[in-house]
Order: sequence, then structure tokens, then C-alpha cells
Amino acid sequence: MKYLPSQLIYFYQNKTMKKNLRNLRTFLFVIAVTILMYSMLFHFIMEYEGRKFSWITGFYWTLTVMSTLGFGDITFTSDLGLVFSMIVLLSGIIFLLIMLPFTFIRFFYAPWLESQAQSRTPRDLPEGTKNHIIMTNYEPIAMSLIKKLTQYGLQYVVAVQDTKTASELLDMNIKVVIGELDKPETYLKLRAEHASLIFVNNDDMLNTNIIATIREVSDAVPVITIANAFDSIDILELAGATHVYQFTRMLGITMAQHALGVSAQANIVGSLGGVLIAEAYAASTPYEGKELLKSGLREKTGVIVVGIWRRGVLEIPRPQTVIQPNSILLLAGSEEHFRKYDDFVGSSRIFTVPVVILGGGRVGQAAADTLEGLGVDYRVVEKNRDIIRDNSKYILGDAADIHALERAGISSESPSVLITSHDDDINIYLTIYCRQLRPNIQIISRATRDRSISKLYSVGADIVMSYASMGANNIINILKPDEILMLAEGLNVFKTRIPGGLTGKSLADCQIRRKTGCNVIAIRSGESFNINPDPTVMLREDEELILIGSAEAEKEFQKVF
Repeated sequence: MKYLPSQLIYFYQNKTMKKNLRNLRTFLFVIAVTILMYSMLFHFIMEYEGRKFSWITGFYWTLTVMSTLGFGDITFTSDLGLVFSMIVLLSGIIFLLIMLPFTFIRFFYAPWLESQAQSRTPRDLPEGTKNHIIMTNYEPIAMSLIKKLTQYGLQYVVAVQDTKTASELLDMNIKVVIGELDKPETYLKLRAEHASLIFVNNDDMLNTNIIATIREVSDAVPVITIANAFDSIDILELAGATHVYQFTRMLGITMAQHALGVSAQANIVGSLGGVLIAEAYAASTPYEGKELLKSGLREKTGVIVVGIWRRGVLEIPRPQTVIQPNSILLLAGSEEHFRKYDDFVGSSRIFTVPVVILGGGRVGQAAADTLEGLGVDYRVVEKNRDIIRDNSKYILGDAADIHALERAGISSESPSVLITSHDDDINIYLTIYCRQLRPNIQIISRATRDRSISKLYSVGADIVMSYASMGANNIINILKPDEILMLAEGLNVFKTRIPGGLTGKSLADCQIRRKTGCNVIAIRSGESFNINPDPTVMLREDEELILIGSAEAEKEFQKVF
């Protein structure tokens, strides 16, 4: 009921609605005239048959016949009367049973529903709104980003152009404002000049238009956008974008970097508070198959293992933890520590057989280019002849065809297979298929939707990389620099001031790992860092903790401390 006044205002003031109501009134007038005319003819014909009825009876007979009820209590006996009855009956079917419902729905009910949707969808943000994030489309990256923003208590809004989409998102409890994306007024109503960031996530042409429109409102607000085509990057930057990402290309590069045929050296993925965080694959390294205590990593390189990521599960390392071949080590340290690590593991682990890439789209081509640049042999299986670039490296065929996979070398001890399709259903199918063909091959799969990540791990993928999570993580890392570093799926490095309840206690007494699942990787005091601090170290009020853990563990830390 709270929307009723605004619905009525919209309904009666909208020009289209006024036209619809005029059309509905005209049709109802035609029906009324028809009923009146039939009632008059009823009396003339009845008098012709020698009978007489009241005017109320005439209207009663007309309505019962036109509505096909036809009680039969009043009937004609002459042929003229019977013909008239059939005409009334047929016209009633057309007018009342066909045209009236259609006209009512078309000119009243549907517009009324639209007015309801329009009235419940906000067209602006409250005055004083600031430090919010604006998105211009609801797609997989936005879906993942909204989850992360909600986790950190950050405000957001999705701008959409049509009422139907707005209603659907409102039903999903997504915060929406309706407005035309190429009008400056829309961004004034969205308080764009006071936003922390605007994520423009449509196609390249529309993105360019939207960014130029935003720059009419504010020159200062950071604008992040996506480029589907490489040639669009410069155009989007010229339009005013602060950051332009090709997430599909980034995904392909990252997938290629994790293949077993690539360098064994640590891949630094970011830093937080001065501490570098890196990923390193355990296969074919000196410490593969050893217990962490006996691996010599800490003694020989200075890096610390802060987590072990294996098939979607983060394990907090312990001295007796055995480093499995398909494990990814999460390492923390300084630049000097990682130089020593690279010397320790060697420069590369090049295989003589090619890495297999399933799919030659944008992600597959980016992976192929990356492997080419690293000097790693590869084969791409692609069924679309038009996008095959090099017949010596590309295999024309279906990835689900065993013959195409054999020609690509999957049965000749290929170290890795990269599954790059944008269709999660296909990726799940191919993961199961490849795992059945080669139980020991490394499978790196792409996921478009976050909900597919766990499924891909459960059916045999060693590493799953989500297009949506990669995009959302990059935006969060820009939004909160030096506060949060999002790594693999659901794994975060974050820093926090020493909670009041922990001041003056030792790390051992705090029992952070046991209570929350987070692992303390460093303590920052001013400009100095204590990486992998001793459990007996005492925590001071002016210090910061740098921790690593899953998204759930981070929530638990915030809840407990």
C-alpha cells in the first residue's frame, strides 16, 4: 500500500498511460452502445412475436446471451429471433470473451503492473550518499563484486535502463536505480561525483558512451571498465576510464602461468603492508613430496609458507604437512627472500610434450600467446575453423572427441590441460572427460560463474580460475589498496589494527588460528615488519596484524575479535 500514491501519480500522469486509458474507454463505450442496441432490437423482435418485456429484461437477455451463459428462460420462437440470437451470441464471443480481456490487459492491467514496478524502483540516491560503488550492468563480475562489497559493508548500486530488469533485481534484493545510462542526469541522481568508484561493465561501444557521459558530471571519480577487444583499450582510456581491464586475457595469461610446463619460480601476485605474497607450484621442485619441516624452504630461502592450496581447499601448513605435487604454495617474504627461492628451485621445468589448450577463444588465445612467449610448446583444440591461427599449433576438432585430443597430445604425457570455454557446463564435462583419460594430468579449468568453482574441483580440476572472481578481486584491490589483497578463489590477505582484546598478549595466547582459521603472516610496527613472527611475541596497541585466510575465516576473525 505504501507505493499506491506514487503508482497512481505515475499511472495518470504518464502520456502513454493516458493514451491507453482513452483507448480502453473507447472500447468500453463501443460495447455499451452494442448492448444498448441489442436490447432495443430485443423489444422490437419480441413485439413482432406478440410478446412484451421490460427494459431490464432486455438488458438481462442481451448480457446472458453475449456472455454465453444463455439460461434459456427467455427465447425467441421465430426464425428472425433465432438469427438475431446467433448474431448476439457470436458478437458477444468476440467482444466479451476475446477482445475485452485482451484490451483490459493491454491497456490497463499491463500498464498498472508497469506503474507498480516504476513506483517501487528508485530513480535517485538520497542526498548525502557518498563513498558508494556504482555499476552499470548486472553480470557475473558484478554478481561476485556485490558479494564482496556486502561482506565488507560497502554501499553499492546497480544502474539499469528498463523496468523489467530493475524489478527482477529488486526481487533478488539487489540495490537498483533506474535511469538512462547515456544521460548525465542519471549520474547526477546517482551522486557519481561522491562515489568511491564506478564500474562500467557493458560492451565496448556502450562503455565508451557511458564513460564520456560520466566525465561530463565528474572528472575525479575513478572509473573502471572492461575491454572486450584489444583495440578498444586506447579508446576507453581516451574517453576517460581510469583503469581498463581485459579480464578474459588476464584469465588466459594466469591459466598459462600455472601450467606445469612453465617456470617453477615464484609468481608474485601482490603485496600488502610491504609484505610480498607469491604463488608457487610444488611439482618438480626440490621440496616436492617432503614434509614442510624437512623441505629446507625457510632455512635456505627465508620465505614462509602461509598456506597450501590444493584442489580448492586451503590448508594451514604445519611442520608435518607433506607437500603434494599438485599443491600450490602461498609464500610470504621480501624481494631478497624470493630471489633466494628462485635460485633454490631453479629457473624452469620445461617439458618436451606440449600443453593442451581446449578452446581457441579469447582466453585460449591469451594462454597460447603466453606459452609461446615463455618458450613452452602447446596445442590448441578448436572446432571453429575461422579462429584457427596456426595449423601447426591448432587442431581442428571438438574437444570432446578423443581423436582430436590424441592429435593434440593429451595421451603422450602432456603435463597440463587448460579448459578455457566460457560455458561452465562444457567445462565440467571436459574436466570429467580429461580426468578419466589421464588420471595424473594437471587440469586447469575456467569458471564463468562462482557457483561452478566447487563443482569443477569436485569432478577433478586441480586449479579453477573464475572470470567473475578475478574481475571482482581486482576491483576490490583497487578500492581498498594496502588493506585487502584477494588471491585465489575465496582466499584473502588482509591487515587490521591489533584488536583491543589482544593488546599485551602473545600470539600463542591469542589462539587466532584455532579460533578463526586465519594465519598471522606478519606484524607491522611503523615501517618495520616481523614476518612469520614467533608465537611468544607480545602484541602492542600501535601495531598491525597481516593475516591470510578464506573469506569465511576473515568473517570469523571480524566476529571473534
